[in-house]
Formats: sequence, structure tokens, C-alpha cells
Amino acid sequence: MDWLPFLAEAADRSDEISMRLFRSRGLHVEQKPDTSLVTEADLAVEEAAREFVAQRHPELGVFGEEQGEVDGSGETRLIIDPIDATANFARGIPVFSTLLAIEHAGEIVAGLVTAPALGSRWWAAKGGGAYSAFRGGKQRKLEVSAVRELEHAQLFHGSLAGGEGTPLNPRIIEFARRTHRQRGFGDFYQHMLVAEGCGEIAIDPLVNPWDVAPLLVIVEESGGRATATNGERSIYAGSLLTSNGWLHDVALDALRQP
Repeated sequence: MDWLPFLAEAADRSDEISMRLFRSRGLHVEQKPDTSLVTEADLAVEEAAREFVAQRHPELGVFGEEQGEVDGSGETRLIIDPIDATANFARGIPVFSTLLAIEHAGEIVAGLVTAPALGSRWWAAKGGGAYSAFRGGKQRKLEVSAVRELEHAQLFHGSLAGGEGTPLNPRIIEFARRTHRQRGFGDFYQHMLVAEGCGEIAIDPLVNPWDVAPLLVIVEESGGRATATNGERSIYAGSLLTSNGWLHDVALDALRQP
């Protein structure tokens, strides 16, 4: 089944909600027990997605960041992160997105990332290539870069230390020194930049399944690789390393070093 039209319509609905609340006065923000943030936009977007599933595909299960898991009648479910980069959203930074993916029998078969404040959307279906569009314009097929030398590579990363539960990792710092250039975009955006060929490697040392699901299929369909930092190809492994493929094993070796 082609799930991309369904994901695109769900994304249109989420964009309307998130942009209505973005930079709004009095935005309600709370801190979760794990110190991460949740806003009224997170809750509203996920609730709207669940209602959309109930209307269009009630057989689907749903696995979301804010409301957890609800089983469907089969092996297929929607995975949703209603606002990825909630801390950005809460502070008025336009680098945030809604992440949507279809998982069938444990495999991600379609994924879509929508970043309405950036005017950007990325999507892919397994075996069908990956694409992006800017401000609703002509779609563009994605292809990772052909850089094969680490000394010419651009590395993306998120927080390296601080209160996000990610302790300073000296292996990441040492590895970064071997690359040509480093930028801390973090969250979904760094991995979409890898898929677009704007950089070669992106590292997320601490993630949840909903953070990873659509990113994996988009990067892979762009010709790259997406695994955990231990090399496991799974959205449930707790970390994410994406690359153009050529430099993936080099990155894994560096991050695995004792």
C-alpha cells in the first residue's frame, strides 16, 4: 500500500496546528519527569493524528511520544513525534518538525518529516526513493554526498553536554576533530541535511523510536546509512548515526573505541 498520501494529509493537519501555536502568546509549556518539555502543540498535534487515523485507517495501531501505544488489528501502525525539537518550538526557534512513519511487521516502510516554519518537507517509501519540497514547490529527489575522505567531511551533532541527559562523550569530540567542519543543528534537521547531501555524518547519542522512525527510511532511500552508534539497524536501539554510507564504518569504529 502507498502510505505517503495518508502521511502527507496528516502532515498538512499537523502543520496547521503547530504554526497556529508557534510563537503564540501564552503558549503552555510543561516539563516532564525526564526534564524534556511538552507544549500544548505536542498534545494537540498527536491528538489530531490519532483522530485522523480513527477516521481513515482505524485498523492501524498508533505509537506516539505523548500518548504511548495503542494496538491496531494488524501488524501495521503509525509512529508519531508530534513536535520534534520541542525545546526549539517553545523558545521560538523555527527548527522543529512533526515526524510521521508507518511501521509494518517491525520494518519502517514509509516516513515523512514536515518542518512548516522552515517551509520544508521530506518523505520516502521503502524502495521508492526519497524526496523533498520547499514551500510546496517542485519535489526534488534526494541523494547523499559522494565525499569519501573524513578530512573533507562535514559533521552534524546535537547537544554535547548539559541537561538533556546526554553526557559529554569524548569519543564524539575526538572524532569531530578528524572532520573538516562541524555544526550543531541537532534533532531531525541534521539527518535531513545528510539525506540532502549537505553533510556526511550526523550523530544523535540519545533518541527514542519516534525520533528515528521516518529519518531511517529517508536517509536510506537517499543512498545513505542509518544505524545506532553501535551499528545496530533499529529505531529501538537508543541512538542514531546517519551518513552518506561511504564514511559510516569509519564513524562506527571511532564511536565504538573504548
